[in-house]
Amino acid sequence: MIKILSAAFLILSMSVYAQTKVHQTDWRALHFNSLVADGHNDVLTRVMRGADISKRTPDGQSDLVRMKEGGVDVQVFSVWMGPEYGEGTAFKYANQMIDSLESLVRRNPDKIAIAKTATEAREIVNQKKIAAVIGVEGGHIIENNLHYLEALAQRGMRYLTLTWNNSTSWSTSGEDEALHASSLTHKGLTDFGREVVRKLNQLGVMVDLSHVGEQTFYDALAVTSKPVIVSHSSVYAIAPHYRNLKDDQIRALAKNGGVMCINFYPEFLDSTYARKERAIRLQNRTLEDSVRSADHDRDHANDVIDSLLAKQLDAIRPPLSLLIDHIDYVVKLVGVDYVGLGSDFDGISALPKGMDDVSYLPNITHELQMRGYSDEDIRKILGGNFMRVFEANSK
Repeated sequence: MIKILSAAFLILSMSVYAQTKVHQTDWRALHFNSLVADGHNDVLTRVMRGADISKRTPDGQSDLVRMKEGGVDVQVFSVWMGPEYGEGTAFKYANQMIDSLESLVRRNPDKIAIAKTATEAREIVNQKKIAAVIGVEGGHIIENNLHYLEALAQRGMRYLTLTWNNSTSWSTSGEDEALHASSLTHKGLTDFGREVVRKLNQLGVMVDLSHVGEQTFYDALAVTSKPVIVSHSSVYAIAPHYRNLKDDQIRALAKNGGVMCINFYPEFLDSTYARKERAIRLQNRTLEDSVRSADHDRDHANDVIDSLLAKQLDAIRPPLSLLIDHIDYVVKLVGVDYVGLGSDFDGISALPKGMDDVSYLPNITHELQMRGYSDEDIRKILGGNFMRVFEANSK
């Protein structure tokens, strides 16, 4: 009897081992056989500074070569500029950024094409190309002009982030609502802001609620007739930051049928990261001051400083498992249908360990699989949920 039980145990153990082995070796195939959509990438800011992202670049966090290596199928390219671009300049610069993306596509017709609908995106992916989706980040870019909004939609804009960190005259940002509430002349959406949301619905453009204040968030949900996207934000309960969503917001998003794309920035993932980073920069204030005095190009100076502090900054990067914790939290709170990926590549100064650039995206599939997620649920997180909302908004 003992021998029979021992043999049965051995067979069971071998079976479990075999299943575990398959489980651990199939994750790359699962990743590259899934449609992977990234809800937010700022690489066009590098393109505007002269970077040729059609080839592997020595710096930055993404380019077309590394996107392919990471299995990216649908990529939202962010059209962004800071609040220093105002009336008379923001809309013009946004068009120049879209020009740069169109130029990239013309030069690389075998690698990438612009998608204006979810159907077009799937067709492009089936041709083994990257489907480029245009997302405009910041309501200030429309310059309070619905004709500009329509013009950007005509050019291919498929989401508008209602605010960046700066508020507009018609919508308030998360930063301002959280840190500068006393100086606001209004809170949330004005009548014009509600008109913007309705116009986006009519045009087939997703309403993006990353960066917006809580009041703006709920005001927009009260108006929209379509599912919304939160293109690059994380979970407030894990990392309390005004850029992240609180539980009630996540529940409201799920009720709307939208999707929350998790941001990879360590400060939005790890509640201790900002304090640790500040301490490092304070300890190296003399070094930073000397670099800035010698280099008046702010972006280049920041890159130089970060390279000089690379070893210290690398030591405080959170593990990839913490990014997965944010995904896990949303799934446990509202279900697997409402979460996706919104990396913020090339718009952030640091990434979690195990996610050094876009080519490391398959590690997310591995981590999700190791936590017991089914293939179907992993496909939803990687891109299925994003595509569902894109489809619901497509005209």
